[in-house]
Amino acid sequence: MTSDFDRHRGLLFAVAYRILGSAADAEDAVQDAWLRWTAADRTRVDDPRAYLCKIVTNLALERLRAAKRRRETYVGPWLPEPIPTDAPVDAESVSMAMLVVLETLSPLERAVFVLREVFDFSHAEIAAAVERSEPSVRQAAHRAREHVRARRPRFAADPARQRAVTERFVAAATGGDLNALLDLLAPDVTVWTDGGGKVRHAPRPVTGAQRVAAWFATLGTVSYEGVAPADMHAEIVEINGAAGLLFRGPDRVVATITFDIGPDGRIVTIYNVANPDKLGAF
Repeated sequence: MTSDFDRHRGLLFAVAYRILGSAADAEDAVQDAWLRWTAADRTRVDDPRAYLCKIVTNLALERLRAAKRRRETYVGPWLPEPIPTDAPVDAESVSMAMLVVLETLSPLERAVFVLREVFDFSHAEIAAAVERSEPSVRQAAHRAREHVRARRPRFAADPARQRAVTERFVAAATGGDLNALLDLLAPDVTVWTDGGGKVRHAPRPVTGAQRVAAWFATLGTVSYEGVAPADMHAEIVEINGAAGLLFRGPDRVVATITFDIGPDGRIVTIYNVANPDKLGAF
């Protein structure tokens, strides 16, 4: 028979990942939750789901506070760790765009927002989980909701459009078609590249269709991180709830690219994760 922990393991990872933005840290939090679960007197646990979510939420909060201090010295832009999402998933809550917005919340606001807005926990349940009063949780939920509403993308592309744009982008980039790339990009498109100081990357965001198109038009003609163009393979896969690009060399994953697409079908933001420490999920 499936144990209570195994039954809720997927939920625990989903909560931890959205709070942390890191699959590796989320897995560690789930493993630590398992250790605490096995040591607990489970005969006194009336609601295993609520109990386990409380454990993993607090473990994730501890890790998030420590991670925020580490990110102050991170080399270049910091982006969330991408994950494959072949199974059905709440695409908006796990999108790169949303996870980037959640990074701007305080740890408590982020945990409250995730539990309330994504997983529909009651304010009372969240108060018990984060060990705060219910009024303070309601205030945190309101602040977080307003903050996210002001910063989240105004338009989410439907899956068919997202995939079509992704297909056109990879064809144009690998074919060096500058004009086709310009047609795909919004005038003020921005590229965020996360190399973590471990691979070559843009230390600051790259903005503007001409610059971005010129950059990606060389994709099929120059080596990238020691991988020759002939040895580089780009495939379209589900990344964080939407179609994205996975770049593989002969023996390793090199990078992922995901997009935000505007209401006119043009790409407004490109997220390029090349830090090898963040590609373990693939």
